[in-house]
Amino acid sequence: MIEVRNLVKHYGPVKALQDVSFEVRPGEVVGLLGPNGAGKSTAMRIITGFLAPTSGSVLVDGVEVIDDPIACQSKIGYLPEGNPLYLDMRLREALRFVASTRGLRGEERGRAIGEAVKDAGLKGKEHQLIGSLSRGYRQRVGLAMALLHRPPILILDEPSSGLDPNQQIEMRRFLRALGHSRTVIFSSHILPEVEAVCDRVLIIHQGKLVADGSIEDVRRQGAKDPDADLPTLEEAFADLTGYTDFDSLHGAEVDEVAPAEMGGDQDVV
Repeated sequence: MIEVRNLVKHYGPVKALQDVSFEVRPGEVVGLLGPNGAGKSTAMRIITGFLAPTSGSVLVDGVEVIDDPIACQSKIGYLPEGNPLYLDMRLREALRFVASTRGLRGEERGRAIGEAVKDAGLKGKEHQLIGSLSRGYRQRVGLAMALLHRPPILILDEPSSGLDPNQQIEMRRFLRALGHSRTVIFSSHILPEVEAVCDRVLIIHQGKLVADGSIEDVRRQGAKDPDADLPTLEEAFADLTGYTDFDSLHGAEVDEVAPAEMGGDQDVV
């Protein structure tokens, strides 16, 4: 359903993506992982047609995004990083506006809004100002907007960002439910969420794809000793992204860490 071929993106001298290739099959739920600045959001913006690559291509259902972005975007629901919303609009009013930009009219628009409100768990909130909603409900509003035109593909950039633990649990349930009927790619820094929801994991580091496979496959790729127990996903992620201090953090005493290592001033008494 999604084919990413030799994707390259440069911002001047900065190489945000370097020859990234992968495919996402229909019905898969794929977690896109990587440290901050690894290139995850850049990849998502290119897949959704909001950013042109320096070279390479993305195909959505066999159509090149750069050749026909509107056709590709009609099949994608996109929750961008930061979830920009119209805070001074009421929920139903905002959904009507977004539905209209998607070409939905009359009864079809009403049905689409009703389904999106139900699927995103926003029943009873339709007449509230978006700015008055909690962070968790605002995330749901962004998801409802992504769902309005019933897309077969969802691209979600850190949908759990800023949510409290209970809201994160609700988001996992929501992502699992979405995966029953749609293809989903979402980025996250919350590894338990990825383990609970994903069929497959992609890890990007410094613009390069360094891992691709199931949770167990990625844990195996991060194993230093093939005869030892498999590392956790957290340990594998640290190894694959070059984080060398992971072992020292586990079991290290606070007074064993020098002030300079903690980012402090060595002259402070």
